[in-house]
Amino acid sequence: TIHTERAKKGLVRGSLLNVLEPSGQRVTPRCEYFGHCGGCHYQHANYEHQLAGKVAILRETLARLGRIDYSDEIAVISGEPWFYRNRIQLHFRNSRSGFHKQNSHEVQAINHCYISAPELVEAIAKFSEAVRRPEWPDFLRSLELFSNGSELQLNVLDTNRPVAATFFEWCGTFLPSLVQGALYYPAAGFRFRISGSSFFQVNRFLIDALVEEATAAYSGQHAADVYAGVGLFSIALAKRFTRVDAVERGASASRDLEVNVAESRLAIRPFKATAEQYLASTEGNSPDFMLADPPRSGLGRETVAALLSRKPAYLTLVSCDPATLARDSRLLLTEYRIRRLALVDLFPQTYHFETVMHLERR
Repeated sequence: TIHTERAKKGLVRGSLLNVLEPSGQRVTPRCEYFGHCGGCHYQHANYEHQLAGKVAILRETLARLGRIDYSDEIAVISGEPWFYRNRIQLHFRNSRSGFHKQNSHEVQAINHCYISAPELVEAIAKFSEAVRRPEWPDFLRSLELFSNGSELQLNVLDTNRPVAATFFEWCGTFLPSLVQGALYYPAAGFRFRISGSSFFQVNRFLIDALVEEATAAYSGQHAADVYAGVGLFSIALAKRFTRVDAVERGASASRDLEVNVAESRLAIRPFKATAEQYLASTEGNSPDFMLADPPRSGLGRETVAALLSRKPAYLTLVSCDPATLARDSRLLLTEYRIRRLALVDLFPQTYHFETVMHLERR
């Protein structure tokens, strides 16, 4: 049975009260916090059923929002469904350390997490103790931990006043692998410099597979990676193309990109610009292949129009939101067709997933 509440016209939200007859795909959640912590959504379903459900969600979203009736096979790329995250955010309230509760900013106190990498699980337990010690700064609200497997990076996200350097030194007394500054992360045959404010993919088991899926089928003279970040896809493309343009607007990521490009010694030109600025400034110089891995908000109408004006023979979209992918690809499919569609399950036990859509000009 469920408790329902009408949120708005045409939408009804419900919450589970009890299970009268369990499905054959239902399993006992591994984590005692499941149902309270907002980190996981699908621990009550076996993993094969999770994957099938995500494929169905992708098809339905493309059809409903993009009017795209894609009946061909959707390739599914998956890995180890537990202990995969290399990055987490911890929140602190009233001597509690943990994650946000479902649909809330209240803190669910935790001392372990089954989807976080082992070194982060250890850090979670350490912070659950540290938050109750007299040295703890009560004005600290949220921080982020990022791991490359041997070192930890700590970034303060939310605080009511500046956090002194002595806090980081104190954290180092119970987190011996803590380092200050950028981390170097080994992935896809390269060591990427990643600063505290730079984005990097969170599934430590599937980064290489994601890069392979997005880039391996293409080669030629000129490629462009128009949301390059620290260069994850750009460096892979530079091994297949004579030259690569790597476009990134973020201050932190663009600095990391320049360092990674220099250390790679590959034919990559970094551009500190938005995708729209790059496409406008290089008009008339169309790459053979373009790759776009935009933020959750997607490309948007202006960027789609700019991409269409460049007319690359091949275009690959990497998306973490099927809704914005459906919106953007609906516009692109006026001049392109889908070559291949792959779902990369970067976020097991949750309803999130990554999609790689390969397009070719009609």
